[in-house]
Amino acid sequence: MPTDDSGLPAESWRWTEPTWRGHLDAVRAGRRLVPDRWPGGARVAVALSFDSDHETIPLRDGETSPGRLAQGEYGARVGAPRILELLARYGVPATFFMPAVSALVHPEEARAYTRDGHELAVHGWIHERNMLLGRDDERELTARALDTLTTLTGQRPVGIRTPSWDFSDSTLAIMLELGFAYDSSLMADDEPYEILADGRPTGLVEIPVDWIRDDAPYFTMDRYGSVRPHSRPRDVLEIWTDEFDAAYRDGGVFQLTLHPHVIGHRSRLVALRELLDHIAAHSGVWYATHAQLADTARAVLNSGATVENDQTTARSVPDAPEQTP
Repeated sequence: MPTDDSGLPAESWRWTEPTWRGHLDAVRAGRRLVPDRWPGGARVAVALSFDSDHETIPLRDGETSPGRLAQGEYGARVGAPRILELLARYGVPATFFMPAVSALVHPEEARAYTRDGHELAVHGWIHERNMLLGRDDERELTARALDTLTTLTGQRPVGIRTPSWDFSDSTLAIMLELGFAYDSSLMADDEPYEILADGRPTGLVEIPVDWIRDDAPYFTMDRYGSVRPHSRPRDVLEIWTDEFDAAYRDGGVFQLTLHPHVIGHRSRLVALRELLDHIAAHSGVWYATHAQLADTARAVLNSGATVENDQTTARSVPDAPEQTP
């Protein structure tokens, strides 16, 4: 970042045009990667993701009290099993982004994700703030996380979501160096796109996220801070339903980010179940992992051809299961 004579960051209004253009162009959205039709001729793609952070949030911040750690443990002990059961009932695949420390604490959970046909992807080492790391530390932690998940499950992850939902000056180069096929951390579009670096195509697919489609901003509680949950689960359900309906009309992607320790509570899981019921009432829905979605996006990138008849990664949505009392 440019600095003034005192060594402090210079006011942006003092920047020259090459300076502010350089910041803009460092990481930029390129071509939108949406086929004419999704696999199986589907009208909309639905990509559910869960960030299985568990105890790593307090551990990252050096908070080791049993109370704070128990909040994270809830995600592994209660939330994740409930989520896996719900996904199985609806026959829906999902992507689980898991910090490596979380996977080491709960190895059977990590293996359950892949065993049940879901995707396991990288989410840092201990949910570190990658924006605050030097290049060597960020690369070492990312590589260590990648190796840890590979060792635990026997499957090498192809995707990453940065713990900070942001890139440092080194993040993109590290992703490319380590061979990731896609990222899911940025917010430049509703649909998948190719990431550009200094105006040049990288071949890396971005599956964008957004705070609107994340459960944490609506439900997070910090006892000693100003963060308080302010949303009823059914109010959030209405937002997510509107997001899906718009994606369905557009023929695009509905992507959702959830956390087992957040969405896994009973009243909130009701909202997720009702959302799945709403989606299941629509024809032409393709549920995909983020890796499958990235593969389809890359097909558009590489050839421009549609994948309407490609059944290899598609999974049709079954009828909604009968509700039990």
